[in-house]
Amino acid sequence: MGRTVVIFAAGSRGDLQPCLALGRGLTDRGDQVRIIASRRYERLIADTGLDFFPLSMDPTEIVDSPEGQELLAGGRNPVRFLRNLNRIVRPIADRMLKEVQAGSDGADLILAPTLAFLGSHLGEHFGIPHAIIHFQPSQPTGAFPHPFLKQARYLGPIGNRASYELLEHATWQLARPFVNSWRRDALRLPAEPFLGGPLAKARKAKVLCAFSSTVVRRPADWPENIHLTGYWFLDQPTWTPPPELEKFLLSGPPPVYVGFGSMAPGDPEATDAAIRDALRATGNRGVLLGDPGTSDDDVLVLREAPHSWLFPRMAAVVHHGGAGTTAEGLRAGVPSLVCPFFGDQPYWADRIHALGAGPAPLPISKLTPESLAASLRATTTRAHRDRATDLSRALAAEDGVARACETLDVLQP
Repeated sequence: MGRTVVIFAAGSRGDLQPCLALGRGLTDRGDQVRIIASRRYERLIADTGLDFFPLSMDPTEIVDSPEGQELLAGGRNPVRFLRNLNRIVRPIADRMLKEVQAGSDGADLILAPTLAFLGSHLGEHFGIPHAIIHFQPSQPTGAFPHPFLKQARYLGPIGNRASYELLEHATWQLARPFVNSWRRDALRLPAEPFLGGPLAKARKAKVLCAFSSTVVRRPADWPENIHLTGYWFLDQPTWTPPPELEKFLLSGPPPVYVGFGSMAPGDPEATDAAIRDALRATGNRGVLLGDPGTSDDDVLVLREAPHSWLFPRMAAVVHHGGAGTTAEGLRAGVPSLVCPFFGDQPYWADRIHALGAGPAPLPISKLTPESLAASLRATTTRAHRDRATDLSRALAAEDGVARACETLDVLQP
């Protein structure tokens, strides 16, 4: 008889889809999987056949709120980012913690990101094992600094490792007051200390890194409990494109996709105009996300389309650099131009450039018709196309879901 596995999938669709892929892999091996996520994704989760426990919080609404926009404005400044994140999370923390606890009832295994070390607290409460999910390299290493920091080449091995510990400690101090209240009042557990506590426990937990060693080489100083599995791609049921998309694709050369997921530019109208001007200046057709009523002869605007279907049909993709979107772009074998907003997005933008699958990043704050046109010309070169194809073939030879499932086999209740 299989286990009941609970996966906490907080965040946007890009964070959710890998969890659904893992959940389906575990289900195929006999486990029963429950996903804790925003109600916005109920239909998507239902289509995978996994159980669903809804959260009342919605990550898209949070990002679109004034506080969320201030979070984006924090850019790559980790102190400002954490301060703004705390302002957003604190008012909803108590409700979210209660919902996650209820959704985890009856679990034999809990999988969660490092957010407030929820998996550790719930595992201790229910007396069951847990594992940590990382979508970016968040485990301390001397090889490179934390992805939230931009001083990549100047910290040195000691400074690199300290950058992770500093951000982990800062995050814990922000979460500690409401997490400890939850531990005492709801979980009936003692409060965690100012130092150590969940951070020390996290060093011993099994960690699943849901990205590929083709894209991020495994640091030599990572311990054995860190498992770099490869990407967890969700192969969705056959998607039928709308007639207008099929017609558009057949009516000319492959277009360029431009979309920033749940990220909202400071001036959406100016950004949209800049994108269209840059596409015209470079002779490219475009596929954008937004109001279909704003389509024209050379630009098709869609409400949504699966990246796994759309990206391979593009000449190039322009996106914000979210971990999930970056992975789909690499999988598609087309060059990427990344316009990062905040968080780990600049890190993935740098990786795309370093791997040769795209040009230097163009931060969203510097996007103009002229800068985007120049970057588009650099993106669609033969060298970037060839390198993107090579990376796609390497990723196709991996099975991250299978490796993750095998890694979890040893975690039995």
